Amino acid sequence: MASSDYVDPLRSSTEHKLNTAKTKKEDGDQAFKQGDTKAALKAYHESLMFLLGIDKSALQSLGLSQPLPSASDATKDPKTKERTEIDEIIEKIYANMAACHIKNQNWKRAVETADKALQKNEENYKALFRKAKALGEQGFFEKASKILEDIKSKSPADAASATTELARLKVIDDERERAHKQKLKGFLNRKKDDKATD
Repeated sequence: MASSDYVDPLRSSTEHKLNTAKTKKEDGDQAFKQGDTKAALKAYHESLMFLLGIDKSALQSLGLSQPLPSASDATKDPKTKERTEIDEIIEKIYANMAACHIKNQNWKRAVETADKALQKNEENYKALFRKAKALGEQGFFEKASKILEDIKSKSPADAASATTELARLKVIDDERERAHKQKLKGFLNRKKDDKATD
């Protein structure tokens, strides 16, 4: 057998995992676009299983993935981890999973998956927006507002969406506050009536 016929099994296996993961992610993206969040979540989960099974150091040593260039390369902090193509795909998958959970009104899972995307890239404004939306829906208006204000100041492209979401959350918060006061007022009036009949 000629040396050019040799196929490195590690390289072949790693390439297969990466390509399968990419295909599964695309399947998830298509399912989401068609409104099938269950199929999208399943495909994203399967993609993650392949991606998380890849040894990144082996991937780089095989020349299959290079660290992604970043704006801070010139002033690199030694604590900053190098990001690879796998990190970028994982980040996008988790951000997309957060969108699926929002559509399903599964707010807690939306926050969890958005946080996983943010672990890969704290400047993923889609994931930040989705986290804020899910927090707001759970009644954590202060936390959601802080995130949305942060998005407005750091990402001009996302400022309009953040402003709209802030306004929507304010309406919801005001309505909940009004309902709470009404309930409290009814409770206090009932206490007065109870004392009057004693």
